Amino acid sequence: MTADDDAEPTDALPASSDQPGSAYFMDHKPEAERRATFAVIVDNEPGVLHRVVGLFAARGYNIESLTVAETDRRAHTSRITIVTSGTQEILDQIRAQLEKMVSAREVHDVTRDPLGLERELALVKVQGKGAERVEALRIADIFRARVVDTGHESFIFELTGAPAKIDKFIALMRPLGLVELSRTGVLSITRGAEAV
Repeated sequence: MTADDDAEPTDALPASSDQPGSAYFMDHKPEAERRATFAVIVDNEPGVLHRVVGLFAARGYNIESLTVAETDRRAHTSRITIVTSGTQEILDQIRAQLEKMVSAREVHDVTRDPLGLERELALVKVQGKGAERVEALRIADIFRARVVDTGHESFIFELTGAPAKIDKFIALMRPLGLVELSRTGVLSITRGAEAV
């Protein structure tokens, strides 16, 4: 038996800074979510809207706003405007899935386009008398909301603008007696001479 046999075995490896740490202790920074508006030009045929909504439902994606209408009768196309939100990875997946649809002719991310324009229409019913009535009219004038119906105790305002503008108007009308609200959902288009 030699002196080396009496030495204790060394199982521990020297610590190295290039070894990966445990996956359980890695810092995962949550990716920021953003809102996106997709304009989808589709063939105007039965079942298209059902397939679009089914695509979102099957993957657990939320639709915040959805508008659809025929845009070209001769070409048999409709435009679907979808507002959703998620991480960039999820939004890329949504766009890729929409582009794979057989009836989709074109998919455009309006929010990432510097020439993109979004508008929404809202009808807002406000009940009020006296000072609250005067204040509601003053705020409506600032926001360029049009009175489309009036009575002794209520107004109906029509307001067109970006969704954020409509949100602010509604927030100011709530304490003044907001009774009912109807919104169209977002419509989108791109500035310039070219069609999307």
